[in-house]
Parts: sequence; structure tokens; C-alpha cells
Amino acid sequence: MSGRYSMFRKSNMTLSSVLAAIILLLIVSSGCDDDSTGPDVPPVPILTTAAVSSVTQTTAQCGGTITSDGGATVTARGVCWSTNLTPTTADNLTNNGAGAGSFTSFLTGLTINTMYYVRAYATNSAGTGYGMTMAFTTTPAILPVLTTAEVSEITSSTAQCGGTITSDGGATVTARGVCWSTNPAPTVADNKTNDGAGVGGFTSSITGLTAGGAYYVRAYATNSVGTGYGNERLFPTSMTDIDGNVYQTITIGTQVWMAENLKVTHYRNGDAIPNVTGGATWTGLTTGAYCEYDNDANYVATYGRLYNWYAVNDNRNIAPTGWHVPTDAEWKQLEMYLGMSRVEADATFWRGTDEGGKLKETGTIHWISPNTGATNASGFSALPGGYRHYLGNYNYMGYAALFWSSTEYDSSRPWYRTLYSDYSEIYRTFNYNEYGFSVRCIKD
Repeated sequence: MSGRYSMFRKSNMTLSSVLAAIILLLIVSSGCDDDSTGPDVPPVPILTTAAVSSVTQTTAQCGGTITSDGGATVTARGVCWSTNLTPTTADNLTNNGAGAGSFTSFLTGLTINTMYYVRAYATNSAGTGYGMTMAFTTTPAILPVLTTAEVSEITSSTAQCGGTITSDGGATVTARGVCWSTNPAPTVADNKTNDGAGVGGFTSSITGLTAGGAYYVRAYATNSVGTGYGNERLFPTSMTDIDGNVYQTITIGTQVWMAENLKVTHYRNGDAIPNVTGGATWTGLTTGAYCEYDNDANYVATYGRLYNWYAVNDNRNIAPTGWHVPTDAEWKQLEMYLGMSRVEADATFWRGTDEGGKLKETGTIHWISPNTGATNASGFSALPGGYRHYLGNYNYMGYAALFWSSTEYDSSRPWYRTLYSDYSEIYRTFNYNEYGFSVRCIKD
């Protein structure tokens, strides 16, 4: 022992330096490859998760950026998600190709109003690396989205409507139909139909209406969130006079008008309105009377009857219950709704520009050519029933439509309106009580 110790002393080495040399030799040897060991194993990819965006009830957008492939090719990448805090590729995932760099992922099939956790992933030969976890919540269900159909097949007590549900709002539509009322913005607390469930189009039959009434209607659809409504439509029912004549009606602005000329032969109380055919007798009248153009009943179905102003002004009422002959002011209201200025409406003779055309039936089946400017944009469908002169003769069938107002200009001359075939304006003036003009009634 003493000899070995002395040998170390002679080589000037200490025990500590010998141990250091042995450790160094072991470290160097461990770093050398030989045929008995495999190649170095690369690390998994390094990446980040993009912010979640474009979140809807069932979809979202995410993605990631691979900043290092770990020294081996990235063979799969995307995002994975779950309702658990640490989603993996064993959960839902997208596959957005291969390679390093950035990518965008679209998440689908999500559940409404649910919190999800998502993170980007990238896989190489060493395994799968993940970015940080992001949390997001899908949007909740909303009210259904729908439109209201046109109202059609209107009678005095029924009509047809419906709607189309374009979105259920993310929750099943359990009830749908239309609701209606005489007040604006009807709801399911008013009258309604029940036309099944689900999205898409449906047709509704409205019943129990009042003749000559004006109704507001809109489609509805109900899901777990509540009830959504379509656009509102206003429609009038047809009305019937005391003789049983049925008239179509039209809503123009806030007014409801007859869309046909009056045909009645009795006052509202049942008293007969005299039918005066003779010209001389007509001239001498100071009480109410009616006639048919050229004393020909074949004109009545299309053009209605002609009445002197004594019939219009009779307190027994020529108009059906709930209706009246329009005042001069009500005619002005109609004209201004169609675009006439107040100054023009108050003027006499030719006024406005195209308001007459908006009232006239189109074409030349009933109007003689050229029927200038006729668009019937209002739905009023004015027809040229002509008139009876105070001397008893008939004129202007096919050329002019003349309508009484209930307002007097003076004691012998009331205001009236005229539409002509060759003009698009409206003529306003006054004439003698003994003239025979057409009548259009307006709802009270």
C-alpha cells in the first residue's frame, strides 16, 4: 500500500484528480454511438393555439402556429376540442394537413350555449405536441326567424295567409301559425291558428272575421326561447250591403276603401232608393235617386250604379253599416298618401301628377285608350262608369270615373273627384246635386 501511494506521489497525481479523470471518461463514453444503441429521439413539435373566433351556435374558428417541428416532419396538425379541460386527439379534432407554420381550423357540430376547451396539436415521429388551451362558449338559442305570406282569398269572414320559417333559432320550433287582431302588432294572445311544428313554409286559414273589417296579421313561431313574429300585414275583409251585394275592399294607408263602385238600391234602414229612368224626371228631382248607365242593368255588375247627391246626403244612409261616403278631406288624405302635396290637395281642378294613375285600373278592357299613367298602385281599381247629366242624359262611359264626396262646396254644389282616360292627374271641383255620379264608400 505504501508503495502504491508513493507511486501516485511520484506521478504528482492526487486521488481527487484520478476520480475526476474517471468521471470525464465515463461522460465522453456515454455520448458515443455504437452498433448496440439506436439513433437520438427528436422532441415533439412546439406550437401555439390561435384565438377562437367566429363563434356561432354550432361552429367556431380556431387554428395554430407550429414554431418548431422538433426536427422531424409534422405529419398531422389541427385542433382538438372537448368539454373537458385538456382535450386531446382522442376527442373531437380537425385535420389540417402537415408541415410547420400556421393553419386555420373550422370546428363544427358543436352544441348550443356550451363551453368548450380547444387546443392546437401537431404530430411527428416522436408523438403529438399541443398548444395552450383556449376556452369559448357557443352562442345560445334565439327566437325563430320568419316571414309572413301575402294575404289571399279574402272574403267577408275568412282569409288565407301563412309564413316561412327560415331559421329555428337553434331550438326546435314547437308551434307555428298566424295571429291576427284589429289592432297593430298582433300576438299569440290574440286570435291565432296552429299549423304544426318545424321550419319551412306553412299555410294558415283565418276564420271568424267581421265583414268590412280591417285586420293586422303576422306569422309566428315558438321555440324554447320564446315566440318570434314575421312582418305585419294589414288586410280588409270584403263587405256586404243591405241588398246582399259583396264588395272587395282595400287598405290604402290608414284608410279602408271599397275597391268597387256602390250598387245598392236601398238605404241602410231598408227604404228603397227610387230608380229614376226618365230624363225629365231626373232633372226635376230634389230627393235621392239612382240610375243605371243608359238605363242598362248589364252595366251594374262592373260599374255599379249612379246616384244623385240627394241620395248621398240622405240621413237614412246610402252606405252599408260601418261605412260612409267619403268627405272631401278624406279624399285629400287619400291623395296625399299617394304623393300629392298639401297645397295641391287643397287646390281646385287639375292637381298632382300621377295620383290619378295610381287609382285607375290598368289596361283598356274597361278604360278606353290611352288610359294615361294607369298603374293601380293603390289597388283602388277605379272604373270609368261615366255620369248622368242633371238634364238626364248619359256621358263618358269608358272615358271618365266620377265620384261624389259628402262635403258641400255650397248649398247646391258638392265636391267630387274625376279621373280621365287621357290624364294621370286627379280633377277636383264641385257640381250640381242633380248629377249622377259613382260612389265609393270608406270605412268608419
